[in-house]
Amino acid sequence: QVQLAESGGGLVQAGGSLRLSCAASGRTFSSYTMGWFRQAPGKEREFVAGITYGGGHTYTDSLKGRFTISRDNAKNTVYLQMNNLKPEDTAVYFCAAAQLRGLVATGVGGYNYWGQGTQVTVSS
Repeated sequence: QVQLAESGGGLVQAGGSLRLSCAASGRTFSSYTMGWFRQAPGKEREFVAGITYGGGHTYTDSLKGRFTISRDNAKNTVYLQMNNLKPEDTAVYFCAAAQLRGLVATGVGGYNYWGQGTQVTVSS
């Protein structure tokens, strides 16, 4: 069982940056693939980035170069650094976890555990 709690969301102007954190409970955090997803109003939840227990990462193509995922297994925490934010990045951001044996899933169904989400709002 893994419990996830996101933090770090907020209101930022276009061009600004935010760093989201996701703190995980449980002794086996380091064995989990972690993912970040987002959901804008009226839209489906979409994959943003994922990172394996070994640090391998995958990004959705449109966000490469602006978003960076990382993890600190000693702190049971995964991060999402978001730079040059745009109004279209406005969404609720969720972290997710799954035991995927070194793989990253890009679909919602690939993850077993979810946080409650944190709101990111980018003003123009």
